[in-house]
Amino acid sequence: MGDLRLAVKFTLRYTAIQVTDLDRALDFYLSVLGMRLITRIKVPETKGEMAIVKSDGVDHWLEINWYADQEYHLGDELDHIAFEVADLDEAMSELKLKGIEPVSYVRESKNSRWTYIADPDGIWIEIFQKK
Repeated sequence: MGDLRLAVKFTLRYTAIQVTDLDRALDFYLSVLGMRLITRIKVPETKGEMAIVKSDGVDHWLEINWYADQEYHLGDELDHIAFEVADLDEAMSELKLKGIEPVSYVRESKNSRWTYIADPDGIWIEIFQKK
């Protein structure tokens, strides 16, 4: 399986799911499970919206994504898993040495930089750095 020691520390920070109706999903996670809404924004790249919800007292959050014009199949709910790194460029260099290439370009917001890789089954994994 190779050397599992990494110079870069990857920390699991959040999980992202895809839903067919964002308002209905938010009602469930907020009203039924008692999570609180952190943010809700429009996403031009997907012509959709995303919301971040969180349970009190934990660092892990849930990103809920709704995409316009995307066909949805039962089982597609897991959108991606996100890992935080201290330095995105260093992390991507280390991954490249292990034969892992990004599946998207690096994106940037005022708070973070991120890109995606894929696991052996094609599940997208976001690698992000806070600014």
